[in-house]
Order: sequence, then C-alpha cells, then structure tokens
Amino acid sequence: MAGKAAAPGTAVLLVTANVGSLFDDPENLQKNWLREFYQIVHTHRPHFMALHCQEFGGKNYEASMSHVDKFVKELLSSDAMKEYNRARVYLDENYKSQEHFTALGSFYFLHESLKNIYQFDFKAKKYKKVTGKEIYSDTLESTPMLEKEKFPQDYFPECKWSRKGFVRTRWCVADCAFDLVNIHLFHDASNLVAWETSPSVYSGIRHKALGYVLDRIIDQRFEKVSYFVFGDFNFRLDSKSVVETLCTKATMQTVRAADTNEVVKLIFRESDNDRKVMLQLEKKLFDYSHQEVFRDNNGTALLEFDKELSVFKDRLYELDISFPPSYPYSEDCSQGQQYMNTRCPAWCDRVLMSPSAKELILRSESEEKVVTYDHIGPSVCMGDHKPVFLAFRIAPGAGRGRPRHRRTLRETSL
Repeated sequence: MAGKAAAPGTAVLLVTANVGSLFDDPENLQKNWLREFYQIVHTHRPHFMALHCQEFGGKNYEASMSHVDKFVKELLSSDAMKEYNRARVYLDENYKSQEHFTALGSFYFLHESLKNIYQFDFKAKKYKKVTGKEIYSDTLESTPMLEKEKFPQDYFPECKWSRKGFVRTRWCVADCAFDLVNIHLFHDASNLVAWETSPSVYSGIRHKALGYVLDRIIDQRFEKVSYFVFGDFNFRLDSKSVVETLCTKATMQTVRAADTNEVVKLIFRESDNDRKVMLQLEKKLFDYSHQEVFRDNNGTALLEFDKELSVFKDRLYELDISFPPSYPYSEDCSQGQQYMNTRCPAWCDRVLMSPSAKELILRSESEEKVVTYDHIGPSVCMGDHKPVFLAFRIAPGAGRGRPRHRRTLRETSL
C-alpha cells in the first residue's frame, strides 16, 4: 500500500534527473540508476509520482533509440512499479527537428489506491480522467495534454544546437490542481567567460529563459493554478566570488594564446608552500586541489554563492538544500562521490514551486518527517548528475474552497 499509514494526505514524489549519461554508457549506468530510483520509490511510497528527465536519449538520440525503448519498458513493467496501474509518458523524440527538439522526457505514475485523477487537456480546456498506461513520443507539439516549447535560438546564439526548453502538464490530484513543468535551462559554455563578471553572462541568459517560462504558465489563456518547476536549471555558483574565496591567498598566472592573445588558462598558486597549484581554470576545466570542500557538510558553506534563484524570490520557493552539489559527478562507475574537474560543482538540479504550491505541502506537526528534499544515489555513480527529489503530502482537504475548479471537473470528466 502506498503512503505511510501514520501520515494523512496524498503522498507525492517529484524527481528530476538529467539522464544523458545513462544512454552514453547504458550497460554500466542504467542498472545502478534504476536500483537507486526504485529504492526512493519504496521508501516514500508515493500515490502520485512524476519523473522529469532531461537529455533523454543522451548526446546521440538516434543511436540510443533501442536503449531508450528498453529504459521506458523497464520503468513501466518492473516489479518495483507494479502497484502503479496508470501512467503517462511523454518523450520528445523529434531529434531531426532543430527547431523543436528538447530531449525532455516526462513520466507520471499513479498508484492503484489513488482514485479520480484528472489531467488537463490544453486544447479542449477540460480535465480528463486518467486511465491505463499511455506513451506519447515523436512530435509532442500535437499532443493536447501538454504544452511544450524550445527556447528561441537567439537566447543562446553561441550554441548552434541547443536542446533547451520546457514541457508543462496540469493535473488534479486529491482535488488540488497544479502544473508540473519539466525544464532544462542553458549551461555555462566557458568557465573563463563565467569567471569574468559577477553575475556571469550565462546567469543572465538563464534568468531570461526562466522568466519567460514563469510568465508563460501564468498568462491569461488558462485558469491560474499552483505550479512545481523541476528540472536541470543549470544554476551555477557565482564563479568570480567562488574563485576569490577558494584562492584568497593565491597568486594568479594568466596564459594567453600565442596567435590571438586570448586568455586560455588561469593558474592560481599558493603564495607559499612551494607555490603549489591550487586551481587551474580553462574553458572546460575547473581543477581544484581540495575537492572535499564541495562534499564536507554537503558543501553548504558554498550555498552563499548560489545566487541565481534570488531574482525570483517572490515567484519561486525552494526548501532548504541539505545535499551536496548535484553536478558534475564522475561517470566512472567506481567513483560515485567524485566530481569531474570540468566545472565548478553546483546545484544544477532543483525542485522549485510557486508560493501557493508551498501551501499544498503538508508539514506534519508530529515527529515523523513527511517532507524530504534530497538527492538520489549519494555514494553510487548515477552519471554526471545526481537526481534530486521532493517527497511531500497534499494535506487532506487542501483543494477545498475551489468551487469553480471542482464544478469544471464534474462537468468534463470522462
């Protein structure tokens, strides 16, 4: 039976996972990933579960199609998921379309004990009762049960083949209506460029894209509801501030290209201790000698440099982070806790919510912990991103007092 009997309400599990690595090395990574994911499902026993994936299919989607099919089949038919008798899967497989392809995959699972679950049809503007298991793929633009957009190319002109965008679905669970938005924002193309200004130019690009998404999901086309936005935001620590803090007593050496005089490398050396190299910074290199700073006490000493969400403080809420940076982990199966030296570790993967969504979460006054915000597979190689999840409960009666919504539901349910 789903849910912990002692805790009232409807158990919900929201998971975000950049799974690109799983399809680049499926033989070694998928089994571990699925085992850890199923363990979280078993621990929290949700009635309603959403899994938002980014980079679904990996870097070469066409070559990974068979691995994609196997992964989806495993999720839908495994013993660990046998109590979830209804599911919706939305896979953007339109990889030949540079204009539309986002590589997003959204999975929704409903426990057999959960009654009267409805999903919104954005075209008909009606809720429809969810029955059975259905998979939608290829051209999601024609699917009325979601809204999907890829960000315009001019948002990130230096990346010729960006796959960043969002997919939105709307649900009614326990008489509460809410949007679930799968999102993938732009990355830092160069560590050196990110270091130049505070905040970085890339932070500004992400700010613009996230603002666009938030404006889109609360515009006048549909009734406003609570929303959860979870995915790979690619939020980074403020690079200039981090480097200045990590290398306070260091001297900096600048290496330039002989032909263009362009800065290609920064080397920070200790002032004493035989001028030992502390940090080397290149376009795709962030090699810091004391990596434990990102793991000690879950790296929380560095949270002061996690500033990108602050501009949305009136529109987005997040629970306190108590897990280490979710990216970039080593893809070596024997190095489950080691970061790669390609980027400064950061909390890229997040579960955010609207102020009204926060009110839906039941915070029990008992000693039992019913709200959990954490990462998955802390000591296991899960690819370069650790999945992040939010487990909570919708309070009994939280959706009451919404007569307009419930009247619409009665009129249009199937």
